[in-house]
Amino acid sequence: MQARAPLMAEHRLINKVVGLFKKKMEIMKKNKKADVDFIRGIIDFIRIYADKTHHGKEEDILFENLDKKSMEEKDREDMEELIQEHRWTRKKVKNLEKALEKYAGGEQKSINDIIENTEKLVEFYPRHIEKEDRGFFLVSRKYLSQQEENEMLKEFKDFDSRMIHEKYEAFQKKLAENI
Repeated sequence: MQARAPLMAEHRLINKVVGLFKKKMEIMKKNKKADVDFIRGIIDFIRIYADKTHHGKEEDILFENLDKKSMEEKDREDMEELIQEHRWTRKKVKNLEKALEKYAGGEQKSINDIIENTEKLVEFYPRHIEKEDRGFFLVSRKYLSQQEENEMLKEFKDFDSRMIHEKYEAFQKKLAENI
């Protein structure tokens, strides 16, 4: 479980930001008005932190290591499902960005697409994270030795050294202060 601890810590930050996004979405729904800068910040957070940083470590390190193992069919299917869910979020974020740009360009009816994509993302993330934390991460332990987990931890640290966690922790705090 040691190698998965950083991933689970990242889940906590993602859940916090998604929770704030949900609160903002309720305000947008009520007022039928989008906060363009706020949503651009959320798009950036999801793309860089949740996808490139977090999903990047899952897909490029954890899942790649597991893919080399002789996994039970159900566990391999679960891993593939998680990868498909990561791809789904990328599409939803792209759809959200397109709707936001239309809205920012004066197309007021795009608020409906913004709300729809936002709702899907804020509903998705807690379920996805729960599936990983309480399901797949626990099951995946049986496939990796302690040495392999330690090596993955080093890879995670190396991966993180190229990312900017501090930026997004400050972003989450700023969001919390402004809602």
